[in-house]
Amino acid sequence: MTNAIRLGLCGALIAVLALAPMWATLGQLRNLVELLTLLTLAQMWNLLAGYAGLVSIGQQAYIGIGAYAFFALGDKGGVQPYLAVLLAGLAAAAISLPSAALVFRLRAGYFAIGTWVVAEVFHLLVLNTNWLGGGAGVSILFVSDIERRTRSFVTYWMALGLGLGAVALAFVMLRSRVGLALTAIRDNEDGAEGIGVDVLRAKVGVYVAAAFGCGLAGAITYLSLLRIQPDAAFTVNWTAFMIFIVVIGGLGTLEGPIIGTVIFYALQQQFSSYGVWYVVALGVVAIAIAVWVPQGIWGWIAQRFDVSLFPLRRHYRAAPIRQDEAVESPAA
Repeated sequence: MTNAIRLGLCGALIAVLALAPMWATLGQLRNLVELLTLLTLAQMWNLLAGYAGLVSIGQQAYIGIGAYAFFALGDKGGVQPYLAVLLAGLAAAAISLPSAALVFRLRAGYFAIGTWVVAEVFHLLVLNTNWLGGGAGVSILFVSDIERRTRSFVTYWMALGLGLGAVALAFVMLRSRVGLALTAIRDNEDGAEGIGVDVLRAKVGVYVAAAFGCGLAGAITYLSLLRIQPDAAFTVNWTAFMIFIVVIGGLGTLEGPIIGTVIFYALQQQFSSYGVWYVVALGVVAIAIAVWVPQGIWGWIAQRFDVSLFPLRRHYRAAPIRQDEAVESPAA
């Protein structure tokens, strides 16, 4: 697929999505906000696990922090609601730094468990903080001055910008030297360090970037829902959804989380009313993909048809030999 076709398809899709307030109902816009925030979360987890090899099961920590920072900044600090969303993402990124100092002392499975423990610590702190509403949660009232239709439109456009920004951030990062460093760390951390990669700096950088994305997603999610409860904001289900989306779409690809998000959302809409059978359906799909298409749906498509929407592969080109450097072969 040529770059012109890629740009044309992406431009047309972005135009249709940007004009959604003109053709979608408020309920449909709210559904699109959910879809776009799930896409953001999936791309953030894919950056961590798919490209850096950091399997985190505690990303819900930064969703919850983003949500409660948004509430605290707006309700307690009087910050304008849409500015509070951005500041909430920055708060999540800032809090991820001391968390990184703890979890990066661990490796492999211990790292995964450590991230979950950190998330539970933040959950308990919020649960026992009365001015944040405690276990009962809080309603987001400081946005009530904004007319409902205007709030829905702006929230949607912020979610659209976040979703597109998450894809763009991942693309730019992976096309840079940082992307090479992350994939080297994923494949062989000791080997990457041996060739000069600053392993700790690269890992902390991607961890903070993922926390920032998750914090923004949490703030926008609860700007749409208008009520936060700690058990919902910090539930491990958030990370379970991220893992499911990335695994079925294709781990270590930019296209995979996009396809996985659409499939997951369709399944959610279809089976969520069936109670426990909804979870069973998700489990069956995940097992089937893991057994028969271990590289994920997009991984299989890319392998079968040699197609790529985002050109991330690098090709080695030998430098031409200059005439004055050529060595003449000895005469026979």
